[in-house]
Amino acid sequence: MIAAGLLVGRPVPAAEAPGFDVVVYGGTSGGITAAVAAARLGHRVLLIEPGRHVGGLTSGGLGATDMGKQETIGGLSREFYRRVKVHYNDPSKWKFGRPDEFRSARHDPAEDVMFYFEPHVAEEIYRDLLREAKVDVMLGERLDLRQGVRKNGARIDAVRMESGRSFRGRVFIDATYEGDLMAKAGVPYLVGREANAEFGETHNGNQPHLLRRRPAPSAHDFRRAVDPYVRPGDRSSGLIFGVQDGGAGEAGAADSRVQAYCYRLCLTDAPENRVPFPRPADYNPANYELVLRYFLSARMLPEYPDGGEIEHPVLGNNLTKQPHVVIMPNRKSDSNNKDPVGFNLVAGNYAYPEGDYATREKIIRDHVSWQQGLAWFVAHDPRVPEKFRAPMRDWGLARDEFTDNGHWPHQLYVREARRMRGAFVMTQHHCDGTAPVPDSIGMGSYAMDSHNARRYVDENGHVRTEGTIGLGLREPYGIAYAALTPRKEHCTNLLVPVCLSATHVAYGSIRMEPVFMLLGHSAGAAAAQAIARGVAVQDIDVAALQAQLRREGQVLESPATSIRPAAATKSSEPVGTRTPKT
Repeated sequence: MIAAGLLVGRPVPAAEAPGFDVVVYGGTSGGITAAVAAARLGHRVLLIEPGRHVGGLTSGGLGATDMGKQETIGGLSREFYRRVKVHYNDPSKWKFGRPDEFRSARHDPAEDVMFYFEPHVAEEIYRDLLREAKVDVMLGERLDLRQGVRKNGARIDAVRMESGRSFRGRVFIDATYEGDLMAKAGVPYLVGREANAEFGETHNGNQPHLLRRRPAPSAHDFRRAVDPYVRPGDRSSGLIFGVQDGGAGEAGAADSRVQAYCYRLCLTDAPENRVPFPRPADYNPANYELVLRYFLSARMLPEYPDGGEIEHPVLGNNLTKQPHVVIMPNRKSDSNNKDPVGFNLVAGNYAYPEGDYATREKIIRDHVSWQQGLAWFVAHDPRVPEKFRAPMRDWGLARDEFTDNGHWPHQLYVREARRMRGAFVMTQHHCDGTAPVPDSIGMGSYAMDSHNARRYVDENGHVRTEGTIGLGLREPYGIAYAALTPRKEHCTNLLVPVCLSATHVAYGSIRMEPVFMLLGHSAGAAAAQAIARGVAVQDIDVAALQAQLRREGQVLESPATSIRPAAATKSSEPVGTRTPKT
């Protein structure tokens, strides 16, 4: 029998196949809250994490939370951020700086929550939550991608790992960023972008730069003229690294491209805690020619007469302009992609969502190499302007973070992979408030935000970006319970709170870590009810689930959000949310 608590590869005979009430695959932020929610309701829960750490991106570098409206964050999600606040209320936790050095426009010391934290603190809090709820946790176990799901009709009986271990469950929850369990269970899904016409959206599909719908320029647009050819001006010489073949293409057309990934680096300027940026073994300065040309270009593109300053591609303007403002506790940063050329390895991830483990591992290595090489290039290449090189001397990786991985994050920022095609599809219209959302079990409030999917050459021979979406919201919106469930004919005991049923543009808002946590909480509570009532996940009493979630502090609606009564959605889907047949 597996003992409660965190386990790291403890031997369990494959033939034993222990049974659980709820089996959660994926120790992401959403997977943890799903497991804890179900366990707190008295069920025996197993959390299986393919890696060696729990917490996904929240413990993997994203410590400056993309939260939207914090009043929409409730339940276990808010409990996590409350525990962050409690942690930093202890003066002994400030080892490399003082609390008064930590300042942010989004941090209010008077609040009961704190949305900025160090990666190792997030993992400690998650481990505490799992231990207190007596969740069984299995680390280092990956789903067998060939025969990993055993079904009886439309019901999953057990999942099998590569090690040969198998685990039975009454309800399964796929909380991975990739959606492997969902896919191997035969549930329909999509990778890529729908056409705008499919759901009557305006910001889906191919998004070439010349399709000017944003009210203001994006930081991810090229604002300066950059030549794309190996020998400038010579098309026959080929494209430099980072620029893809093909022109603008048809605006709004469907494709299989995926928005770019990167690592969220935890950096520090505290000398006693700083590790120099490593030089990757396969470092090739030619791969950063696009970065250099952008640095050196002085000619603005016509639509950007005032292009503004170029952000530092590693540190960002917030650090280079105000070096004494520490944006994370203990003199650390959460470094994301900056500008049109930065940490994102644009177009380097297309094979990731459906790739086998070897394919994904190569893509992961490519991303590590790209980001390490970019930091090395900016810090050391003499062609880089001094205003970009100089700040790098003060920064490096945090020595006390990711200590078992060379101080490098253990989680790639998989912004989007598979998306389920389930019983209900969240679209742009639900996020922008122009269509009602039935049976809300949580709220989203962040802008519809997606990163570039490619770079192309325009008709004037300049590099352009494609894929950026930055579409603001008028108000928070509800997320439908049925968006977490497959259609009943596909699977009756599976919930999917991370790779949920949403279009590409809607997913751009939903995909934030606090939302994954609150959706995980709702999925765990729904699983508990399905078990207690002996029904399919599609047939639970959603009104009862909503009442329970409210008791547990979940926020399901706001006065400005239109929520349909549960009884009105049992027999049909709202107009504009049909589920494709493929």
